[in-house]
Amino acid sequence: MGEKINFTVNGKPVSVEIEGWEKLLDILRDYLNLTGAKRGCDDATCGACVVVVNGEAVKSCIYPAKKLEGAEVITIEGLTDGKNLHPIQQALIDSGAVQCGFCTPGIILELYALFNKNIDATEEEILKALKNHLCRCTGYETILEGAKLAQKYLKEGRIPK
Repeated sequence: MGEKINFTVNGKPVSVEIEGWEKLLDILRDYLNLTGAKRGCDDATCGACVVVVNGEAVKSCIYPAKKLEGAEVITIEGLTDGKNLHPIQQALIDSGAVQCGFCTPGIILELYALFNKNIDATEEEILKALKNHLCRCTGYETILEGAKLAQKYLKEGRIPK
């Protein structure tokens, strides 16, 4: 018999019975049908599974589910209102940093956590935040350009069309 945990995902309260060995990625994908966080490496090396927990970007493939009690989790599904993309999402599209899309949710949430803490993050800080994200499709230059464009969009408080 598992342990019951209560936390919020994308602003909605959830209650899940978990086994002690399960990771946050298992809960999101298998219990809550939130598949934006990807299972890539299962050892925290690719960044495809990144989500935000209590304001921090975390690798959900290694984050113990039992640590979720009372936590606030944000996934890529929680960044849009259903009509408009989040400015970070739009900026990555506008800069050509999105191709296959497998790594994109993790990169977006890494930037989301960074910019919520420091909208004026330097290029060095952006690169440091993104250093553990593996993208096989794009050159990382377009991702950096997208991050800088996202800063601009966020500072302007708008989502460009």
